[in-house]
Amino acid sequence: MAAKLSGGGKGKFELGQNADINVTPFVDVMLVLLIVFMVAAPLATIAIKVDLPPPTQTPPPKDVKPVVINIQRDGLFLNATPTSWPGLNADLTRALGVPNPTEQQIMIRADRYVQYKNFMGVLNVLQTGGFHKLALIAEDL
Repeated sequence: MAAKLSGGGKGKFELGQNADINVTPFVDVMLVLLIVFMVAAPLATIAIKVDLPPPTQTPPPKDVKPVVINIQRDGLFLNATPTSWPGLNADLTRALGVPNPTEQQIMIRADRYVQYKNFMGVLNVLQTGGFHKLALIAEDL
């Protein structure tokens, strides 16, 4: 006994071509991956104990007026006093007035029209003079 599933002609039980994508295998794979990641995610959050040193109790800084170097198109200024590149380190040491001036923080502000080579020149002069604690002042436009 034989059965014919699709007829040669156009009958009422004719099965045509199916152009839709079968997403059932895709959904099965995605559900398996979801279960795998749900099981593996707690394993990735293993905490490592780190022994950090206790915070040091440093006294608050004294009211030290900050030293600001302004680099402008028309010159170099140290706390609004004109200075020059060769005398910058000496003027800075004199303005700080502390025994070890290279340990003090120096703030630098540059005009937007200053060339980059001039800005880097000031930084190089300061670093060759031993001043390494430099802070840049940025302003919103």
